Amino acid sequence: SGPTLFFVDWEGLVLRCDLEKGLEMRKWVLSGILATEETYLSHLEALLLPMKPLKAAATTSQPVLTVAQIETIFFKVPELYEIHKDFYDALLPRVQQWSHHQRVGDLFQKLAGQLGVYRAFLDNYELAVETAEKCCQANAQFAEISENLKVRSPKDCKETAKTSLEALLYKPVDRVTRSTLVLHDLLKHTPTSHPDHPLLLDALRISQNFLSSINEETTPRRQSMTVKKGENRQLLKDSFMVELVEGARKLRHVFLFTDLLLCAKLKKQIGGKNQQYDSKWYIPLTELTFQGPEEADPLTVPQVPDEELDAIKVKISHLRSEIQKEKGSKVIDRLRKKLCEQESLLLLMSPSMPLRLYNKNNGKSYSFLISSDYERAEWREIIIEQHKKCLKATSLTSMELQMLTSSCLKLQTVHHIPLSTNKDEDESSGLYGFLNVIVHSASGLKQSLNLYCTLEVDSFGFFSNKAKTRVYRYTTEPKWNEEFEIELEGSQTLRLLCYEKSYNKTKQNKEDGDGTDRIMGKGQIPLEPQSLQGKDWQRTVIPMNGIEVKLSMKFTSREFSLKRTPTRKPMGVFGVKISSVTKRERSKVPYIVRQCLEEIERRGMEEVGIYRVSGVATDIQALKTAFDTNNKDVSVMMSEMDVNAIAGTLKLYFRELPEPLFTDELYPNFTGGITLSDSVAKESCMLNLLLSLPEPNLVTFLFLLDHLKRVAEKESVNKMSLHNLATVFGPTLLRPAEKDSKIPTNPTQPISMGDSWSQEVMAQVQVLLYFLQLETIPTPDSKRQSILFSTEV
Repeated sequence: SGPTLFFVDWEGLVLRCDLEKGLEMRKWVLSGILATEETYLSHLEALLLPMKPLKAAATTSQPVLTVAQIETIFFKVPELYEIHKDFYDALLPRVQQWSHHQRVGDLFQKLAGQLGVYRAFLDNYELAVETAEKCCQANAQFAEISENLKVRSPKDCKETAKTSLEALLYKPVDRVTRSTLVLHDLLKHTPTSHPDHPLLLDALRISQNFLSSINEETTPRRQSMTVKKGENRQLLKDSFMVELVEGARKLRHVFLFTDLLLCAKLKKQIGGKNQQYDSKWYIPLTELTFQGPEEADPLTVPQVPDEELDAIKVKISHLRSEIQKEKGSKVIDRLRKKLCEQESLLLLMSPSMPLRLYNKNNGKSYSFLISSDYERAEWREIIIEQHKKCLKATSLTSMELQMLTSSCLKLQTVHHIPLSTNKDEDESSGLYGFLNVIVHSASGLKQSLNLYCTLEVDSFGFFSNKAKTRVYRYTTEPKWNEEFEIELEGSQTLRLLCYEKSYNKTKQNKEDGDGTDRIMGKGQIPLEPQSLQGKDWQRTVIPMNGIEVKLSMKFTSREFSLKRTPTRKPMGVFGVKISSVTKRERSKVPYIVRQCLEEIERRGMEEVGIYRVSGVATDIQALKTAFDTNNKDVSVMMSEMDVNAIAGTLKLYFRELPEPLFTDELYPNFTGGITLSDSVAKESCMLNLLLSLPEPNLVTFLFLLDHLKRVAEKESVNKMSLHNLATVFGPTLLRPAEKDSKIPTNPTQPISMGDSWSQEVMAQVQVLLYFLQLETIPTPDSKRQSILFSTEV
């Protein structure tokens, strides 16, 4: 008999695995819905509690409220309670006896069919609140009752919290507006082939129709801006900048002419596409200085929370990928308009570095916000240079000012605000991955100085500082030879700034409150995929103001940085499963994690940009070797090293784990859970998932989490908010399994890829930020008691 052939349906197998993951997520979502129902029922119970005694007293000689008043205030509350009690009692056993074939669609369809009771409640809601308010004013006893209603905690029936009647009456209003969100979450994780799917779709249709009949929403639209191309005439420099006007951010176009600086606002003519400039103010160069006499204090810049900026970036990434999908369709213009709105918003909100100008003639001062020290230095240099040449004071009549402002359209050299909607189709979206940079040495200095360099890269059109060399003391030829690893997110340019370090503590720079470190030179190089495609180091020289700095660069694209290679050292630490390390060490948290965190807490908590600023790569490698070889002197080495290298070693340890801390298996559930709309459902789902991690992973994460919260407490000094820390650690602790990654794995594909990856990273950041923002997380000892429902996998 011949050989037997076996065929494996790999595609079917992958689909089945994806289906299993989706059905598993259904269970988490339903557990979360149960948790929100329990909370909602406790709110309705708290409302009903005073209703019975009030009704009983209404028929006595001393009523607190009349029967009519009671019926108005508590209208339809008993019916709502019965509806949700029935729903909860029916859903609970189905979730407890869970299987992937379990059906729940009929319960949601029935619930949607009872929305008529909510219609009656909502129609009466304003009258109920008004009546309650009047009764409180007229009756002190009722006022006392309505301010002290007790809501029992669903997790512990003995605990209660005080809530007002008004707050409780709003709960059903809030509940009904969230009904469609809950159904969306459930449908997302219900396969179309599942018998529940048509029932849930029907429930969603009923809920949406109901909501649209009671709720018409309008969203304001922001005006986008574009300008025509012109030619350069007598203009030295111009760019879009953010001006700070009475604490508000305003987008301006600033023009530096040979004799004056003009600040203008671009405006559209109504009903047409023609644009023109409005003059806001101008300063003759002979009257311009960078510091007013009374401005000794640093400028207070209203900071936009990182979370808000991140939310805008998420929207931008999502819109960019939508535009890619919809090429050639009718909706493309609408999507482009939305993208332009979001990018304009990011442009306005991001910059926070002040550039202050002062008009000596009229005593007025003006403040701009810039995203990078590089641009600020460019503006200062060119203004100072031209100031020396400008001898005659300029004064414009209003007619001359109007003519100059009108000519700006033709004179401008920067025609577009830096939005991707203004780019050509074939322009690169930038590089995603890791750039290793060695800063070798500098030459061409005329005198001995204390020098250091900083490295900046761009992301979403803005530059941020990513690395800083040590100060090389008193020399004309500094030799740093320091290597840094910089994460690139759609980056197109690398900038280098060379500073002279000031050790004069008494002399402060009034401009920004920093020590008076002086920029000696600056330069930039484009990050081109073609030249960085190879795996070898590329040597280059950056010339700047007569100084030359030698660099070497090497790029690793996202798909290669994702590959986790297990260690060859059996007794090593890096690239070894966390469970193996803790078992071998007989510890709950790996020694390397404890040591690094201890050292950072000892002397790194006030280090500006701790965990964000790169450590020197050679130091990190030395520490890695010491930990891998169980070197007894590792703690001595650490005490003598730059604290950024210790932070880098810790990040490298987590990045090189064979499987990320949040595990391959649970990763899709975490990124799914963070998108849940209902906050109670989200909390239940995320905590259940967290407590499902293997014990070494969970205990190590909680240990790290406590540390990161302590770092954020020093944010005013170290500039590391919870959001900044989540941005650094999110993609390190959470990553998709290689087979699930959306990254192209074919090395011949272009290495600049963006928006699907951006969204993946955003989700990872959001998951970690969620846990960082939670006040308390159940400890592993109370792990089992803290799970509301049986969700054992």
